[in-house]
Amino acid sequence: MKPRLELLENTLYTVEEVAVVIKTNTNYVYSLIKAGHLEALKLGRIKVRKSEVERFLKEAQGYDYTDPYNIKELANEEEKSKC
Repeated sequence: MKPRLELLENTLYTVEEVAVVIKTNTNYVYSLIKAGHLEALKLGRIKVRKSEVERFLKEAQGYDYTDPYNIKELANEEEKSKC
């Protein structure tokens, strides 16, 4: 049997659970998957690995994902103060 830590790394989330984790709604999670920002698999229902959610959150840092098809870099504080 695999070590418990490795089992936790391979945890699968439903779309609903991903929405709770990233504090959004299921339609937005489906959009992230369709746009290619979240890699998913289908085992009856669509699932996303915990490690994939963690990867997405790290990569999304500093970017505006309001529109998953038009990602924008967030302006840093220096740029904001110049405006």
